[in-house]
Amino acid sequence: MTERIVVGVDAMGGDHAPAVEVEGAVAAARTWGYAIILVGDSARIAEQLQKHDVSGLDIRIQHASEVVGMHDSASDAVRKKKDSSIRVAFNLVKDGQTQAVVSAGNSGATMAAGMFVLRRIPGIDRPAIATLIPNLKDVSLVLDVGGNVDCKPQHLAQFALMGDVYSRNVLGKQQPRIGLLSNGEEESKGNELTRDAHKLLKNAPFNYVGYVEGRDIYNGSVDVIVCDGFVGNVVLKVSEGLAEGIGIMLRREIQQRFWARIGYLLSKPAFSAFKKKLDYAEYGGAPLLGIEGTGVICHGGSSPKAIKNAIRMAHDYVTSGLNGKLASQINKTAEFSAEGGAAVETGAVAEQGS
Repeated sequence: MTERIVVGVDAMGGDHAPAVEVEGAVAAARTWGYAIILVGDSARIAEQLQKHDVSGLDIRIQHASEVVGMHDSASDAVRKKKDSSIRVAFNLVKDGQTQAVVSAGNSGATMAAGMFVLRRIPGIDRPAIATLIPNLKDVSLVLDVGGNVDCKPQHLAQFALMGDVYSRNVLGKQQPRIGLLSNGEEESKGNELTRDAHKLLKNAPFNYVGYVEGRDIYNGSVDVIVCDGFVGNVVLKVSEGLAEGIGIMLRREIQQRFWARIGYLLSKPAFSAFKKKLDYAEYGGAPLLGIEGTGVICHGGSSPKAIKNAIRMAHDYVTSGLNGKLASQINKTAEFSAEGGAAVETGAVAEQGS
C-alpha cells in the first residue's frame, strides 16, 4: 500500500498570512483530497480555519512560535529562529511527518532552511529555484531565478542537469532542449561565466543546444533556460511586470473606445484564456531543486489559488520520484558532480524576499 503524501504549508510566510495560506490549503484538500499540515501560530491558524468548512478534510496544525520576515537574513532564519514556521516545516519533512513544504515567505530563508535541514542531494553544489514561464508553445522552465546570485560554471552545468530531469519527469518532455542564457547565440558571446559553462555543457549527456537569447524564453524554441540567480531573478521580475503592464494597457484601450468594448465582448473567451495562461497563480510556485526533499517557493503576494496550485505542484513533485531520478542521473554523470566542500554555506544564498 502506498504511503499517503502529506504536504506541510508555512502558514505564516506570505504577505497576508495566515488567511491566504489557510484558504488555499482548504481548497487543495477539498479539491484533491490531500493531507496537509499548516505550520505556524496555532491560535491564528485555528481562527482562520473556523471560517471554512473543513469537515472530512485531513488538515492539521503544527505550532511554531516564530516567523521569518521578508527582511530577515537567510542565516538568521536558519541559526537563530529555530522555531520559525519555515524551519519547523522542513523539520517535519526530515522527521518523516510530511513529504513536502510550501512557503510564500522569504525565499532566501526558505532555500537556506531547506539546505540546512534536509541537506543537498550528493553531487549538487547549489540548489536552484526554478520557475515556469508561459511561451508560444507551452511553458519554459527557467533556473536559477534567485537562489544563487554568484555562480561558478559547474553550478550552471548542474542547473542544466536538474532542469533536464525535471522537464522529463514532471513536465513530460521526452527530450527537452536545454539552452544557456546569453547576450547572443554566437560562440564569441557571453561573459567569462557563460563561456566556461558553455564548454562544460558541450559534453553534457542531455540535449544541450547552446546559447539562447532572452526572446527564446517566450518563443518556445527551448524547454529549459539556464542562468545564474541574479540574471534569472531579473528575467522573472521583468516577465511579471510585462504581463501586468500589458493587461493594464489593454484595459485602458478597451475602456476608451466604444467599438473596442464591443470587440472585447465578442473576444472575451480569448482574453480570458490569455489571462489564465499569464496568471502565475495557475502555476502555483517555484520548485527548489537539489535538496533531499521537496520545497516549493511561492510569491509573497500569492492568492489562495496560487497556494492551492503550489500544494498540487509539491504533491506532483513527490509522486514523480524526482529526487531519486536526479540522484541516479548525477551518479551516471561524473563531470557534473559537486566540486568543493560539503558544508552548507547559507551566506551563498541570495538573501531576499519573494
